[in-house]
Amino acid sequence: MVTAPTLHVSTTMPHTLHWQVAPKAGRTRQPGACFPTITAADVARISDGLDYWDAWPLLTRDGALYRRADGSAIWFALAASYDADIAVRHTTARIHMLAHDGVGFAPLGPAMPDNLSPGSREWSGSACIDPATLRVTLYFTATGRRGEHPPTWEQRLFVSGATLVADRLIGWDTPQELMAADGLMYRVANQAVGEAGKIKALRDPEYFRDPTDDSEWIVFTGSSATDPSDHDGVIGVAALRADGRATPLPPLIAAHGFNNELERPHIRVFDGRYYLFWSTQRYVFAPGNEQAPTGLYGAVADSMMGPWTLLNGDGLIAGNPESEPLQTYSWLVLPDRSITSFIDLWGIAGRDPADAALSRAQFGGTFAPFTHLIVGGACAHIAA
Repeated sequence: MVTAPTLHVSTTMPHTLHWQVAPKAGRTRQPGACFPTITAADVARISDGLDYWDAWPLLTRDGALYRRADGSAIWFALAASYDADIAVRHTTARIHMLAHDGVGFAPLGPAMPDNLSPGSREWSGSACIDPATLRVTLYFTATGRRGEHPPTWEQRLFVSGATLVADRLIGWDTPQELMAADGLMYRVANQAVGEAGKIKALRDPEYFRDPTDDSEWIVFTGSSATDPSDHDGVIGVAALRADGRATPLPPLIAAHGFNNELERPHIRVFDGRYYLFWSTQRYVFAPGNEQAPTGLYGAVADSMMGPWTLLNGDGLIAGNPESEPLQTYSWLVLPDRSITSFIDLWGIAGRDPADAALSRAQFGGTFAPFTHLIVGGACAHIAA
């Protein structure tokens, strides 16, 4: 069984922020609102045979980066074997481990043994460690069902634990389901078939411990069951319980009729204020919002339960440049305010990204250069 933390859980209900404000055209031309253009010199492949994306570091439960005795950090990322069709990676993804020495990443192989996950593949999550025991807790998305064929787009949230020994995780617990969507507050994500950007969500579990009262939470990407539509994305929240499972509460952010996917949400506390970050893509906004860029978005509050205020008035911190709108994705703000992401379709230069050969040639499948967040109050941008 997964070792459950000792918890203090707040009974306060969230103040849901209804996100309906799209950034105006040209916002990424403002200083600090555009990620640097990716060039060939930035594309440092980790492995010739694997594509990597959607990464996160191993943190302590108080949100600090965990470093080993040699100073290196452990990271996790989704990985899949190199395929001519880059979309195939979503049906074969596994969570892999990497070591980061402050300069580059070294691959360490799959985090979990074969057939441990209840899904047919694994999608994003988060991980924390107890430095005293080296026990690691991994929260992850189990997508599909083990042994299924063809793969479905069902998504479920799971947790498991193992011990970090050198470059491996050993002694895995049997994964247990964190929570299930009841179809009343959060839509059940059980589609048999789907299309990128249109599938419904129950994924990306991100652990957070509130420094105010040590209550422990999972925030996640979800879809609304109270107002289902083609654009019903939410950032959900659930309180962790002593039995290791989680009790869902109303969402922190709801984008009813506005956006379908508020992906990889995470919370950081900077200067005593709570910052909620997420990633989204231009093509998942509802019609009429085509000017909104693929980018890193966020909100700020004085407490975990809100009320939340959109950063910069519209939520956008920084987006991809207008000349390369698909170049990077899946941003994660780290405890030191640095920002990681992966290189997606870079160097397209106005060509058709639907061209399979072009998308394969220009898919980075590796880490993008780190950037840095400058934040104060309800304003945020990236450093030049």
